[in-house]
Amino acid sequence: MTTGSFWSGETLTERLPGLIEPFSPERIDCAAYTLAVGPEVYVSPNDQTVDPTTVTVRKLADGEAFTIPPGQFAFLLTEEIVSVPADAIAFISIRARTKFKGLVNVSGFHVDPGYRGQLTFAVFNAGPVPIHIRRGQPIFLIWYARLDRETAFKKDGQDHKGIDIEAVTSVAGELQSFAGLSKKLKEQDKSLGDRIHAIEREQTYYRGIGALVLAIAVAFSVNWVKDTFAAKPQRDLPAAGSASAPPKQP
Repeated sequence: MTTGSFWSGETLTERLPGLIEPFSPERIDCAAYTLAVGPEVYVSPNDQTVDPTTVTVRKLADGEAFTIPPGQFAFLLTEEIVSVPADAIAFISIRARTKFKGLVNVSGFHVDPGYRGQLTFAVFNAGPVPIHIRRGQPIFLIWYARLDRETAFKKDGQDHKGIDIEAVTSVAGELQSFAGLSKKLKEQDKSLGDRIHAIEREQTYYRGIGALVLAIAVAFSVNWVKDTFAAKPQRDLPAAGSASAPPKQP
């Protein structure tokens, strides 16, 4: 193994039993090791959540499934406890088959020398559909690379276990996704369209009533004029071609 090189599958087989708990040889994938989804998860609330302020980290039973809706953010914990020796550094990512569904790793991409504990992946569903994940599902990858020497600049803290509540607090609250905003815009557009149609129907109704009232008024007016002229007395006019008798002579 040369200076600064990535560990091969053979080196992983030799060294990882003391660095990853639990370790399974069949999880070695070429020059990487596959990590599984662990016992805790946090998924950001969306517009369908009854009370977004109550959403927090939740425990998962063995094999329990959950979903990450489109446009939503999540913290995923590894099942395994990972150690990085002082003479190495590790790099982490998500398996391609899961990436193709739209799940993007937005957290750090490396693990410092001296780190020990479970890993927390911050992910975002950039796809158009919900992503279904189950506890124990192998979706993460980790690579180890050798440093040129054992370093004193390393992590020297306690084991990291569980999802950091402070990290959750910093991103808590409803996250407006593109899918959610699109749905709200469509609902508003439909509501506005329904109101416009209702106003048009109402205007048509009142136009009809107005036309009917006007027709009745015109009919009454015509009848009144006819009745008025019919009731007026006519003068007696002489018959055509007749002459009045001459006055008598005294």
